[in-house]
Formats: sequence, structure tokens, C-alpha cells
Amino acid sequence: MISAFSLRATARLRASHSLSRFSFASSIAKEAAAVLGAFLVLLPIALGFAMPSHAEPVVKTATIYKDPQCGCCGEYAKYLRVFGYQVKVVDTVDLNSIKERYSVPAALQSCHTLVIDKYVVEGHVPAKHIERLLAERPAVRGISLPGMPQGSPGMGGSKRAPFMIYELAPGKQKTFAVD
Repeated sequence: MISAFSLRATARLRASHSLSRFSFASSIAKEAAAVLGAFLVLLPIALGFAMPSHAEPVVKTATIYKDPQCGCCGEYAKYLRVFGYQVKVVDTVDLNSIKERYSVPAALQSCHTLVIDKYVVEGHVPAKHIERLLAERPAVRGISLPGMPQGSPGMGGSKRAPFMIYELAPGKQKTFAVD
């Protein structure tokens, strides 16, 4: 579509320079090509924004096993909900059997065990590391932030040292992330 402004400008140009009919037609063709090019560039963008998305939102469901008396574990569940996780909290006085079931070594244990997808997340692991675990899908049982470090999600206080997050996998203990 050629604008009225473009037609007037072209007419003025033709009159002032006495363009031949061929030059005039060539000028119109160039302008039409420019308008068409802009249309073709903008069309996919316009359609992309105008078309409804049919993708289902990813629902991240997890189960956290914790001692009924532990308050920080409940805070950790709230923390994960902020990041879009649907967290089912299961209170149990027998956390040892949960840790045995999911093969969490004593040196890597914490106050709660989270199960998400096919993975185990032991302790107060920051959400960005869970996201990485779920995105990369490494061949491990899960990840762990051992103990109850101050400043970690769900725990009070200030962070005193980098968080060492380990892989839960057979063999030599390997670092998954340092936060």
C-alpha cells in the first residue's frame, strides 16, 4: 500500500526533474518494494503476538518430607512456591527411612528431603540449582546442600560462606554447583 504522502512526493519529484515515464515507474516500484519488505518483516512479529499460545504451562510438582517440628522446612516449601512449584508437604518422624529409600548418604543429609520429577533434592538448595537440574537432566539421583547453612532458602541469618551443592551419585562425591 503506497501512502498519499509518497504519491505526492513522487509527483513533485517527477514535475521538478521531468522524469521520464520509465524513471517514474521505477521510482514507484522501488517504493512499493520497500513497503512490501517492511510488511514482510513485521508480519511474523505481528502474527506471533496476535496468535494465542496453546502451550500448556509447565507444572513443577514436588513432595517435601520433613519432621513435623521443623519450621525451616515449611519456610523452604513457601520459598519454592514463590518460584512456581506446587509443593506437597509430608510430615514424618521417620526421615531416616526416606533418606535410605532415596540413597542420600549421611554426609550429604539435611533436615528435609524433596522429591521432584525423578530427582531427590536434599536440603535448602536454591531454586536456580533445581531449575538447572531439571533442565540439564544429568545422570544423577539428585543434588544436596548438606546441613542447614545460614542464609540458605528457608533458613534465617546471613550467608557466611559459599553454598557447596553436591551431586547424589555413586562413586566419588562431585560438586554440582557453588553458590
